[in-house]
Amino acid sequence: MASSVSVVLAALFANGAIAVLKFAGYLLTGSPAMLSETYHSISDTGNQVFLLVGIFYGRKEASREHPFGYGKAQFFYSFLVSVLLFGIAGWESLKHGYDAIVNPHPVTPGTVTLPVVGVSVPNVYVNYVVLLGAIVFEAYALKKANDAMRKQIRSHGWSGYREAFRKTSDVTVLTAFTEDTIAMAGAGLALVGVYLSRVTGNPLYDAVAAFLIGVMLMGFALALAWENKRLLLGESLPDRQEKRLRQLVAETPGVTDIVDFRTVYFGPSQILVTADVAFDPGLEAGEIDDRITDLEARLMDAEEDISRVYVEPETQG
Repeated sequence: MASSVSVVLAALFANGAIAVLKFAGYLLTGSPAMLSETYHSISDTGNQVFLLVGIFYGRKEASREHPFGYGKAQFFYSFLVSVLLFGIAGWESLKHGYDAIVNPHPVTPGTVTLPVVGVSVPNVYVNYVVLLGAIVFEAYALKKANDAMRKQIRSHGWSGYREAFRKTSDVTVLTAFTEDTIAMAGAGLALVGVYLSRVTGNPLYDAVAAFLIGVMLMGFALALAWENKRLLLGESLPDRQEKRLRQLVAETPGVTDIVDFRTVYFGPSQILVTADVAFDPGLEAGEIDDRITDLEARLMDAEEDISRVYVEPETQG
């Protein structure tokens, strides 16, 4: 949890600062790509706030209305982030880029006087500096998210980022990692578009960069929404992990059959396990109770994310 908070705070700081700088660059140059990137960073900043709300809301203690706690709040707020990323940053960037392609207009010429030194430079240089600074800030935020993601990959023995994207339940880190990745890519696209328009005098490069940023944002937003949907609907553990747990139950002394076995995520790194287990009819009630207690402990030791285990005993005649 502490890792998730630090990742989100790093992204919040980076995106907030970058949004202000990008908007200043747009005001000075009128660059479509800079406006698209401003939408992007404003959206990302708001998204980090939503992720923090989800983290702290998810910490609430279980209640009668929510007997398993509020862990799924993080799934909901992360899904909301994907919708906002698509609806605000993606759509607005796409629309603005398309308009600039259909109705091209040159980047506003002019100069800006640097404070303190009093030197005048072409105002497009402001875009270069802002975008390069954005890449540096985003690299810092991405490193934090990547460290957290790599830790999960090692912990679960996943093959890489692709498997982690499909299987992780820590949607806060997943969302931050996704946002920071596309933020760096977006800043890079904008930098190329602005530069090419500057050196060629053709505003189309800048406009196309803005359009591509919108397409990229919408694509990633859809993928992120899809990944959050699986957890909101109550996804089980991956098949390989669930089979391993079933095998552990089957090998427990006194167990003759597994009538039913289910797992489900009810929060990030919070798994509920239920099992209907048939025991040897020759066992006494006290012995069965001891076996159940031992089985619950073994399951929780086998998978660190398991928070609750409910075993329903059955006897076979």
